[in-house]
Order: sequence, then C-alpha cells, then structure tokens
Amino acid sequence: MLTPTAPSVQNIKSVFDNHVLIVALASCFISQGLKLIIDIVKNGKVSLRVLTTTGGMPSAHSAFVTALATGVGQIKGWDSVEFAIATIFAIIVMYDAAGVRQAAGKQARILNQMIDELFSEDHNFSEQRLKELLGHTPVQVIAGAVLGIFIATVSVLSW
Repeated sequence: MLTPTAPSVQNIKSVFDNHVLIVALASCFISQGLKLIIDIVKNGKVSLRVLTTTGGMPSAHSAFVTALATGVGQIKGWDSVEFAIATIFAIIVMYDAAGVRQAAGKQARILNQMIDELFSEDHNFSEQRLKELLGHTPVQVIAGAVLGIFIATVSVLSW
C-alpha cells in the first residue's frame, strides 16, 4: 500500500522534471499561440480572447493529449499499459472535441438564430447568447494531433 507524502520542495521540483508533462503542456500552449497567430492573420486584429476560448485551429486539446500519449510511448514503451491508457484517453478527448462539443456548438448557433428571430418581433425573452464555438472540426483535431506528436517527437530528439 502506498503511503501519501506531504508536499515538499523536492516533490514540487520533481513535477518540473517530468519531461512528458512539460512537453504535453508546451504542446497545449504552442497550439493556443498558433490560434492567436491564425486569428490575427484571418481577422487582421489581435483578440487575446482566442487564448482562453475553446475551438479553433489547431485543437489545443488534441495537441495536449497526443503529446502526452507520444511522450508516454517514448518513455514507457509503445507496448506499455501506460501508453495504451494515454492513447485511449487521447482518442476519447479528440472524439469529444470533434463530436459532442462540435454538435453542441451547432445547436447553440441554431438556438441563437432562433433568439435573434424572436427578438426581432420584440418578444420578452432572455437575450442571453449561447457560446457557439465549443468544439472542433475534424481538420482542427487532426492538426492539433499532428502538432502534439511533432512537438513530442522533436523534444525527444533534443532531450
């Protein structure tokens, strides 16, 4: 049985020595940074809101979990249980990003259109808008996955 240990400076330092965690987090942050650059090119202005919202190109969720799975595979082995768990987790996250959350975003868009039409006739309904950009297109998920795998692979070569 494992005995829990109290947090210490050494425990905190060991978190920062976890190569797989650092690479996965870096992949997520790089993906978010790319979203900002793509948004600036696309819209011609800086919107820092892009850094904190879900959706967009590339998928930070996909980059995060594929970098995690790739890093686990590199460290623990491609035939390890840990790699299998990380891969299944990545598949579930990417399926959710492109499937469930994408569908919820489409539903929000339709509901927002319905609200717009109802308010055009001066009805007394709530004007609260729903967030439409929840999920990702399959291309955004694949781009994020490729980015995560690339970053994890490059990081091992330099590690």
